[in-house]
Order: sequence, then C-alpha cells, then structure tokens
Amino acid sequence: MSVCLAVDIGGTKIAAALVDSATNHIVDRHQIVTPKSQHPAVFSAALASLLTPFIAPADFVAIASTGIINNGILTALNPANLGGLNRFELVDEIQHITKLPTYAMNDAQAAAWYEFISLTPNNNTHNMLFITISTGIGGGLVLNQQLQTGARGISGHIGHTVVDANGPVCGCGRQGCIEKVASGTAIGELGTALFKRPCTGQEVYQLALEGNSEALNIIHSSAAAVAELIANLTISLDLDTVVIGGSVGLAPHYCEYIQQYLNEKPELYRPRIIPAKSGGDAGLLGAAHWFARQESHT
Repeated sequence: MSVCLAVDIGGTKIAAALVDSATNHIVDRHQIVTPKSQHPAVFSAALASLLTPFIAPADFVAIASTGIINNGILTALNPANLGGLNRFELVDEIQHITKLPTYAMNDAQAAAWYEFISLTPNNNTHNMLFITISTGIGGGLVLNQQLQTGARGISGHIGHTVVDANGPVCGCGRQGCIEKVASGTAIGELGTALFKRPCTGQEVYQLALEGNSEALNIIHSSAAAVAELIANLTISLDLDTVVIGGSVGLAPHYCEYIQQYLNEKPELYRPRIIPAKSGGDAGLLGAAHWFARQESHT
C-alpha cells in the first residue's frame, strides 16, 4: 500500500494528512494556523513541526498550495498575498524536511481535480471548470478529462480575468479583475463604502440574507460578474460543467443567483452549474490522487 503525505497550504491554515493511495481516503489528519509572520524561517519551522509526525509511514509528499507553483517555487500574480514568502522554494524545503519525493500544485487545481473525479464516471463531463469564490477567487480547469496545470503553473487562475474595464485596480496590476469585483474581500470593500463603516464580506452577505436591499444588490452584482466570466469561458473552452465552491460560492442562494444571470444568456453560454461537494479536504485529496498517478509511473 502506497501512503501519501498530503499538505494543503492556505492563507489561514496549513493541513497535513496521511492518505491511502489505493482508496484516496484520509487515514490521519492535523492542521495548524498559518503563521502570521511570513518570514521564510518562521514558515519553515511551522512546516517542520506539522509534518514530522507524519513522515515515517509516508512514501511521497503531495502539496496543494495557494499561489502559483512554478518548478516547485511559490509565487503569486499578486505578490502582496504572499508577503515574505514570494519565490519561496516550497518543494525543496518540504523535501529537505521529509527526505521524501515531493510534488506540488496550486490548491484550486487540486480541488478541481478532486471535484472532477468525484463526478466521474457517473456522468459524461469532459470539460469542467471549478471556481472557488471566497476571500479571493481561484479556479481549476479539466479539459478533455485532463487537469490543466500549465507549463508555468498558471492555468486556471481565473481570479485575474478582467470583467469590468472600469473597475478598481487589482494587486496583480490590472484593472477590474473579477477577484477585485466579486470576491468576499470585494463584497466587504463595497459594503464598507456603502454603509460608511468597516464591513466584512460575511457581514454584507448576512445583511443581504436579512433583507437589506443594498447589501443584496452587492451580492447580485458579484453573482452577475461570475456568470459573465462563466459565459466567456464556456464559449472559449466548450465547458459542459461548472462546479462552484468557496465560502461565498456555497453561501445560501449564491449558485441560484449565478444561474439566474446565466439564464438570461443564449443556451450555448449556459453550462451545468453545480455546488462543490468535497468540502475543506478537496485540496489534500486532489493533490494526493493526482500525484499518486505520477508516483506509480516512477
């Protein structure tokens, strides 16, 4: 039996789990809060503390991480998101800690793959987009039933697709990226400007659920922007299925709002919209499954 040490690195938590490669089920799991200090030495020490108890039973390491993974190095389209970790040699560092073969991919790509294998073979999905709408917006693409990672690890970074040419400037340097228009952070910023007090995206969404029409307009604006993005990618990539995840994406009625705006478009622009079902461990399980296939061929 091959055992994977799967690691999921996010802005708020780092999770580690032992995954049975034969069944792709988690055997043991633990997580820590992502260190507030983004100094590489602090981050490395946290990784070592978390991973060391899991090393002995493991045969290889599969990482799902926020940001772009390019040749094992962690970067980002918006470097401010990573602070001192920009250009952090993630694979080399974890391989140094564990002394095991180590692979890494973007967390939304990993989640996309897990959502896809959870759908098949019980349906005829060929081209699938996974969108996570949360603090930011990320994505993963499966085309012709193959996960797209890209030569530079960029494939699926749909959060930096422009949907409003007159919108606010994004940290990546472009104007009107959907992450800056429709994410949980953007919803909070719009609420703060509208209500003249600091608001989080969650607070604005709660106001919308309670019937506040101005807050509801903000949520509808977010969903309409996501629907526009889906329509554009569908006509470009011939998508048949779009899976919606993330704290905003899975909030009450949000998928319904997306569907409402898609229904206004011609039929060719309307793929099947379904909510994500894999939960918080999709990154762990997606990376473990994807890289177990590589390990089996080495």
